[in-house]
Amino acid sequence: MNLEERIRRRQRPTDEATLVTEWEPLSPVAHVEEPVNRAMVIERVLDHFDPLFERRTPPNLYLHGPAGTGKSAVVTALCQHLDRYPISSRPVIYTTTRVAEESPVVVYLDARRITSEFEWYHSLLDELVEESVPERGVGTDRLETRLRTLLRDRTTKFVVAIDHFDEPTVEVERFVERLDSLPDNLCWLAVGRTPPGATPVAELTADAIEFDPYRQQVLTDVVMARASLGLSENVLDHDLAREIAERADGNAHDALTALSLATGRAVDAGRTTITDTDIYTAFEDIPDDGVALGRVLSLPENRQAVLRELVDIPPDERRSVASATRAIDPELSLSPGTIKRFVYELAEAGVLKRIEAMTNTSQGRRPSRVEYLFPAEAFRRLYDRRQ
Repeated sequence: MNLEERIRRRQRPTDEATLVTEWEPLSPVAHVEEPVNRAMVIERVLDHFDPLFERRTPPNLYLHGPAGTGKSAVVTALCQHLDRYPISSRPVIYTTTRVAEESPVVVYLDARRITSEFEWYHSLLDELVEESVPERGVGTDRLETRLRTLLRDRTTKFVVAIDHFDEPTVEVERFVERLDSLPDNLCWLAVGRTPPGATPVAELTADAIEFDPYRQQVLTDVVMARASLGLSENVLDHDLAREIAERADGNAHDALTALSLATGRAVDAGRTTITDTDIYTAFEDIPDDGVALGRVLSLPENRQAVLRELVDIPPDERRSVASATRAIDPELSLSPGTIKRFVYELAEAGVLKRIEAMTNTSQGRRPSRVEYLFPAEAFRRLYDRRQ
């Protein structure tokens, strides 16, 4: 932690006495400006984008690795820093036939939030132009034409990072087609979990960089670094941080989810320290191979509202989709039919799980209870904090 951050921490009001100074650094969906212990992979990514420093377009790049290995943390940090500082300090020569080249433009897009071709062109344009891009009254073709004209008519080099491009809800082939058709002064960086040999995006990239799971000591450092930003001193000792890292088994998302949950439980109990029990019960809320909270929080607001109601429903009232639908607060302003449809959609998307009951009848859809494939309590706390 740098000196400026240490000073800022002392200026923040503490809502929970001597336990929490700020919740955001404890969130598993928040990223810090300087990812912990990822210097080597950051250097490899920067090496790949060396041509930018000579005002040339680099080749495309693919970053891949299991969940919770810091891919998004590295990419968001790099995008912020590259977009913030001038790429080249070389003097620009002006002639009657040559205009000054502009500094490269670096854009970050989250594929989880792009569900259509229209949203793809709209999201990209919205990042590249200063004025607001209309969401209504304009067609996809017009947005595409405007984007291509913008790219073609400028000497700027564009870098687009597409995170989570291989989520189950993303049409990877369509993404590849759109990227491949863009002008050659734009390069892209795709980020996903799929190995290079199993995705068509790798055919259009010059290199692939793999992220390995965090080693236990490194993940312990990640947990301690986040705790130093969000907790008062001595709230979390090194042994407890090591326990979180060991239980998380190399997955930073799960480790930070557990840290956030354990902190919340300590606050609820009115304590000023985190205990082994807080950590143990926190991990009980995290499903094995579950869905990342970032994916859940990127769902449309009405789907999130339904999930928020579902996580408060006791298990006996989730014994079937119908009973779960009836238990949801009618003040949600959604019809029972719409709520039921959302539940089925979320199950098909892998956010919820329907476990069918054994019946002797073959007529109609079998009744099924609803289970969560994401950390339900962590989602509840994050959702409520954002409201």
